[in-house]
Amino acid sequence: MKAQLVKISLLIWVMMTVLCGVVYPLFITGVSGLAFPGQSRGSLIVNEKGIAGSVHIGQAFTRPEYFHGRPSATDPAYNAGGSGASNLGPSNAGLIKQVNERIAAVRKLERLSEDEKIPADMVTSSASGLDPHISVESALLQARRVADERSMKISDVEQLITGNTEQPFLGFWGSERVNVLKLNMELDRKRMRSHGSGK
Repeated sequence: MKAQLVKISLLIWVMMTVLCGVVYPLFITGVSGLAFPGQSRGSLIVNEKGIAGSVHIGQAFTRPEYFHGRPSATDPAYNAGGSGASNLGPSNAGLIKQVNERIAAVRKLERLSEDEKIPADMVTSSASGLDPHISVESALLQARRVADERSMKISDVEQLITGNTEQPFLGFWGSERVNVLKLNMELDRKRMRSHGSGK
């Protein structure tokens, strides 16, 4: 009797292992690949040079002719394999020092006066540490620098920001935002089109 129970238990274990560990994952992978081919492969953004990145993962843009994203909390920065927040509270001395340093850096880069406000997302990281978006306010704050660096009209840069502004989910969840990678790629495409037309 005991041997039979052991045999039944082993058979159930093998069946459930195959069903839950092999059949179900393969089925879900297949269905998601057919129904959502882009999302199931990482929502990758591709340009003429190949894969530029993912729509869901921020990148470290530091050159002045590009829009810069939110600070990253991962180590190294924007490490997709180590997503996570800093977990530092608003009264933490280390965080306060870090934010003040970022504020000073943004003021210097964007040539802002001491009384000009800086959007919070420009100096704080997100909960994932990999946020690919910035607020519309943060994008507009950088528009003058980007326009100057690229010898563009600021109105043209602002138009690109407007064209790349994503609306809240379902029209009410969250706030308007701009995907930094998409916006920077659009900037480069516009430059290529301008050079191609002889402008």
